[in-house]
Amino acid sequence: MDESKIIATYTEGINAVITVVKDMSSQIQSLTGTITNLSHELVDLKSSSAKQDMRIAELEARLNKNSSNSSKPPSGDGYGKKAPKNSREKSGKATGGQLGHAGKTLEKVQNPNAIVEFKIQESCDCGCNLERIESTKKTRQVFDIPKPQIWVTEYVTYNKTCPKCGKKHKTEFPDGVTQPTQYGENMQTLMGYLTLQQLIPLARTVEVIQDITGHSVSQGTLVNVSRALCEKLKDAVEDIKKQIIDAKVVHFDETGMRSEGKTKWMHVASTEALTYYEIHDKRGQQAAQDIGILANFNGTSVHDHWKPYYCFTDCTHAECNAHNLRYLKDIVENYHQDWANTMACLLIEINRRVKDLKMEGFFEMPDEEIKIWQKRYHTIIENGIGEDAKKSPQILNKQGKSKKSKALQLLLKLQNYDLETLAFMYDFDIPFDNNRAERDIRMQKLRQKISGCFRGKDGANIFCRIRSYLSTAKKNGINAMEAITRALRGRPFIPQVQ
Repeated sequence: MDESKIIATYTEGINAVITVVKDMSSQIQSLTGTITNLSHELVDLKSSSAKQDMRIAELEARLNKNSSNSSKPPSGDGYGKKAPKNSREKSGKATGGQLGHAGKTLEKVQNPNAIVEFKIQESCDCGCNLERIESTKKTRQVFDIPKPQIWVTEYVTYNKTCPKCGKKHKTEFPDGVTQPTQYGENMQTLMGYLTLQQLIPLARTVEVIQDITGHSVSQGTLVNVSRALCEKLKDAVEDIKKQIIDAKVVHFDETGMRSEGKTKWMHVASTEALTYYEIHDKRGQQAAQDIGILANFNGTSVHDHWKPYYCFTDCTHAECNAHNLRYLKDIVENYHQDWANTMACLLIEINRRVKDLKMEGFFEMPDEEIKIWQKRYHTIIENGIGEDAKKSPQILNKQGKSKKSKALQLLLKLQNYDLETLAFMYDFDIPFDNNRAERDIRMQKLRQKISGCFRGKDGANIFCRIRSYLSTAKKNGINAMEAITRALRGRPFIPQVQ
């Protein structure tokens, strides 16, 4: 309303002014309501936009996940994966074999199994006799194996009765020779080695033996050899289990496997010298309780951040920092937060320092140095929480509470589990990561890719027991063929770890 209209309204009297004011008041109330509604809509739009931004970031992060920045296995990277970045630091050493390393050159032996001589003829073309002429010689050795073939040995026993007194005399078959026809320990060792160590499927094992020896065996025979071997290893594997319970540091892990048409879980508990596998229907606390290792363990349990492990409080815990480094890399690549790279560098730096101290003969880190590392560790976490608050949108969940970002979840884990994350710094016997268990459990994934699932529970249990034994034997310098042979003879290798 311009000035002339205001004056005209005023001259018309008080009633005209009241009417105009009421109209304007009504308009103001209407506009106020509109503004309020628009403000609410704007808040909703901002919230929706923030949710969409977070959702887009989550989906992009999911697309960018691979085996180097998450727990995703390398087999899931696909054919379009980027060339892996080498995270190893330069050692300063020249490439190739290092001076003084143990080589693998094929050396001549002093006593060959056979000698084939190519002698010179006794006379020259000119007619001169060469018989008494001294010759020089050169030798070359060819390393080969005899052509495999089935070797059948027949054992004969005799019975006699004394005609005078009637006493019966008889000879006995050797131990282990119990059937009219049977396979010897070398053949059984080969069968067990192919199926249980090299993880070759039964049908292909039959084919391999047929091609090598010309002799056909049945798949049932292969299964029977595995069952017999399993039975002979019962006490040995139980002893391995007891030694693991008594160990100072034990690595734990688990992986899914198919058995009886269902997803079950293979659990592993291992040290540098011992391995124990067991299959269970469950993955978490109930499985660990039933298996009985973690439930009776008083040392340090090294594992990933699978929460059921922390239900066992009689032991101390150590986090796998290989996992932490991958998660930190994920935050750097997909959420672009600088603190994660700083934390990753710090963990690597501490690990390098621990290795240097070990090389210098130290058994622990000085307390003053530990305090310095701890301060840097917690400072990075504090800075990270501040950085995340600036870079991550605030999203409310259904309860009206702020939803934690992926970065904040990792920060809080590192903060709340600082002792477990830095356990390798406090105790030099504790490793930086859980690679020991992950290497031991990787075999099962390989087996499942090659041979498929287990049809029954017995097959899975047999496999776990025998592989516990073979893995332990290998860690102690006993090759698989020798280990299987010793078990078949009833004298399996049992380590005595101090």
